[in-house]
Amino acid sequence: MRPQVIIIGRPNVGKSTLFNRLVGKRLALVDDQPGVTRDRRFGEANLLGLEFTIVDTAGWEDDDAASLPGRMRAQTEAALVGATLALFTIDARAGLTPLDEEIARWLRASKVPVVLIANKAEGRAGDHGLFESFKLGFGDPVGLSAEHGEGMGDLFEALLPHLEGTTPEEEPDFEEDDPKAPLKLAIVGRPNAGKSTLINRLLGEDRLLTGPEAGITRDSIAIDWQWRDQKTRELRDVRLIDTAGMRKKALVIEKLEKLAVADARHAVDFAEVVVLLLDATRGLEHQDLKIASLVLEEGRALIIAINKWDIAEDASGLFAGVRAALEDGLAQVRGVPLIAVSARTGKGLNELISAAFDLRVSWSKRVPTSALNRWFDDALAANPPPAPGGKRIKLRYITQAKTRPPGFVLFGTRLDQLPESYRRYLVNGIRRELGFDAVPIRLTLRSAKNPFAPT
Repeated sequence: MRPQVIIIGRPNVGKSTLFNRLVGKRLALVDDQPGVTRDRRFGEANLLGLEFTIVDTAGWEDDDAASLPGRMRAQTEAALVGATLALFTIDARAGLTPLDEEIARWLRASKVPVVLIANKAEGRAGDHGLFESFKLGFGDPVGLSAEHGEGMGDLFEALLPHLEGTTPEEEPDFEEDDPKAPLKLAIVGRPNAGKSTLINRLLGEDRLLTGPEAGITRDSIAIDWQWRDQKTRELRDVRLIDTAGMRKKALVIEKLEKLAVADARHAVDFAEVVVLLLDATRGLEHQDLKIASLVLEEGRALIIAINKWDIAEDASGLFAGVRAALEDGLAQVRGVPLIAVSARTGKGLNELISAAFDLRVSWSKRVPTSALNRWFDDALAANPPPAPGGKRIKLRYITQAKTRPPGFVLFGTRLDQLPESYRRYLVNGIRRELGFDAVPIRLTLRSAKNPFAPT
């Protein structure tokens, strides 16, 4: 494994900006408002050839342990366990604060080596804070500007003695459709549906921040995990992705929530299979159907999971009602897997992960052209295409152009006249007869060019 370098500091000193600078992309949400980061975020950093895992953490605050800031601080403390190095970050322009000094005392009590970072040190405005930070007792501070990329050479020299010789293992290189590749599984839903709690239950630890407050999760957090298949006893790699709750668009007013929702949408794009988590105490709402439609429009395989099943009232009636509403509200894909789960007790979670792996197989499936056209000929014989205006629509052949999601191209003439109902007939037949289950399918119509048509 790569050495882990953890960024620690009070709120709004630029930890997430430094994280983004080191990973080379805007993974973590950044805003002038303090306390944006709440969960630990991991990223692969490469600083002038020096490779390591960088960990962004929530701003350290001196609050009651039961409060949200107190629980955020506990996540930061947990992140230090097993770290190779800590980057203690201060704001050079603001100078030292009592909270900086409290963090320094805590870090000195740990066994993890510390490199002091004086961020926002561009120009002369940060000189006072830079010189003042010597008294923290961590040696020479590294003055830099994470926002502008200044001082990265100095940071490299400070990291090198601690990380030199820690060569990371080569990660296996999987083909895109390799069944042994890690399953990219995103958990989405409305706020307070229990997404983070569900992931914590799968991991067997309080890895993500949870609580009664709605909207705790802001960043989309990816966590690598291994699931043991109960049938084969084989360990399977999974990349779990927690996301911010998605409320109705009209209710999302604050800039930070807009950024969080945009990040959640990006996580859907990255995923292979998406679990839409419902709250059994609230049932299926219109917003859930909108999220489900978004997932399907992006071409991702979808599973619906009803959480909090252990406290659901009239469970059988709820399940039947949700199933009926899905059949009506998601007409583009019939038979989406519906699973009852409880993040609190663990009910249904093994079934959920197993279904996700099975669904990825269907999502990645490719049908040989010969088998596809045998099905196509049978489908045309059973239900020939209509003849609008007395002129027959000729459907010549079909081929699979892509996978993930499955995409097919239908060739023929006068395809602009083909009714949508007949197109659905073909898509449903592909799904039912060729083993694509409830995954989104793309069907493109392509007419042969008329060589006599004017150009």
